[in-house]
Amino acid sequence: MVKKDILEKLPTPCYVLDEAKLKANGEILKSVQERTGCKILLAQKAFSNYDLYKTIEPYLAGTEASGLYEARLGAEEMPGKECHVFCGAYKENQFDEILKYAGHIVFNSPSQLKKFAGKAKAAGKHIGIRINPECSTQETEHAIYDPCAAGSRLGTTLAQWEEQMDAETIALLDGVHFHTLCEQNSDALETTLTVVKEKFGKYLYNLKWINFGGGHHITREDYDINLLEKCIKEVQEEYGVEVYLEPGEAVALKAGYLVTTVLDVLKNGETNIAILDTSAACHTPDVIEMPYRPPLYNSGLPQEKAYTYRLGGATCLAGDITGDYSFDTMLEEGSKLIFEDMAIYSTCKNNTFNGMPLPDIFVLREDDQCELLARFGYDDFKYRLGSRK
Repeated sequence: MVKKDILEKLPTPCYVLDEAKLKANGEILKSVQERTGCKILLAQKAFSNYDLYKTIEPYLAGTEASGLYEARLGAEEMPGKECHVFCGAYKENQFDEILKYAGHIVFNSPSQLKKFAGKAKAAGKHIGIRINPECSTQETEHAIYDPCAAGSRLGTTLAQWEEQMDAETIALLDGVHFHTLCEQNSDALETTLTVVKEKFGKYLYNLKWINFGGGHHITREDYDINLLEKCIKEVQEEYGVEVYLEPGEAVALKAGYLVTTVLDVLKNGETNIAILDTSAACHTPDVIEMPYRPPLYNSGLPQEKAYTYRLGGATCLAGDITGDYSFDTMLEEGSKLIFEDMAIYSTCKNNTFNGMPLPDIFVLREDDQCELLARFGYDDFKYRLGSRK
């Protein structure tokens, strides 16, 4: 439930992370682990607000990272938990430091595996390789997020495996990893697993673990958890392996808000426009990249309610548009709006284009108290661009 009266009192723009919702998501993930014995990791690329790691830590086996800095963050902020890392390619001058933080190292290609696996093995790390089953299950409008698209740089195809993976290299492996989903239900996982077994099944029997990657919308209302658990158990039983999942969105789904104020209202032809103190380009870049229309509290589709407005930011980018929404009453300068589902891919992807200030970050505690976690200013803009002098 949106705590409108509480959120509208906060200075804008601001992100608000919902502690109660994070715990509710965590309970769902914990129950899956308890019933199946699988392990679920936080994919930090979607949610990396480490002030809340203590809140979600009891429900997770650890963190997943996409490189050195995320690996360090996970290890430092969830000490004692597992830390996994996958990177499209590792830099030689960073690899020793990665070994300090991560227990599982997943490589993208046979060449990277051969280059670094010996050092990782000597450090006592688990070694894996990402496979590409070449099985696309996503909608075409999300092709930018499809690791199985033709010509993908992500994962090792069966052809690449058979050409480059000799018996000595295969013997280095503790596990395999695949990530093919994006905001999908478990039927897509079932489809993918069928292809994984057909193509790579004979290589899986001697492994210790299989990582199903991310994109599993486990905490969504219509998600088929029974099918997910069936998939997990079948793989465990057939190959005798431990199963990992590393969703990011499922951990923080619908667990955050972006509160904004209308700065100006104008009209161009038949289009009513509201300029906000938030920016899609700066504060919710997935709106433009994916693209998608984020949920907005107490609003409707265009023309559904009495007054329709195009909501845009104050930057110079003509396409800095969040979308068209309708309202029961007219918007005016000072109106407060609350975008929902803003804990994921927002704070971790925002930027200061045009010198736009970064929004404050608050946490809404279970007792309905709002606590300021971070406030940003000019220095945060300036020192991304040059020396600190």
